[in-house]
Amino acid sequence: MMVVKLVPHRLEYAQTIFTLSTDPPVKEALGLKTETVEETMSFVRHMIEEEEKGNSISRVILNGEDEVVGVTTLKNINYEQKRCHIGSWLGYSYWGKGYNQEAKKAILKIAFKDLDLEHVFTGANKANIRSCKALEKLPYLTLNVESQFPEEYETVKHEIKQACVLHMIDKKHFLDWLYE
Repeated sequence: MMVVKLVPHRLEYAQTIFTLSTDPPVKEALGLKTETVEETMSFVRHMIEEEEKGNSISRVILNGEDEVVGVTTLKNINYEQKRCHIGSWLGYSYWGKGYNQEAKKAILKIAFKDLDLEHVFTGANKANIRSCKALEKLPYLTLNVESQFPEEYETVKHEIKQACVLHMIDKKHFLDWLYE
């Protein structure tokens, strides 16, 4: 079984996050403009501040050897509507090894059990075939909910700035899957 651990952001992870996120396949997939470690340190500080405000929960993904493999984030948390968005990325050398599914499972437990949210939305640039296929593999995902949740779709479309898809994870469906 794949082992991942989610830990809060710390500045000591900034160099590794920078190295992983600026590797050309990752940088291209994410559409990142980050050019310096200092910009990554600003990102880490921003993630810490957003969590303190209650707007997001972002975690560094570690593997079984405590190596940084990526980041996963619950963002745009709306406690009144009991929903948020999830975003995740992995370093290129960790693609296709099961880290994505395990990290999502761990952060979704936080969303549904700790925060008591009802829906988590995820989107992807339609041109990012790898990301779209990775999402489609998740057995608890409801695909293509753009017409049912137009505001959430617009949020993702604005963030991605490209044609995109919107999927949703429902609390009951996820927890039923988790405990079957």
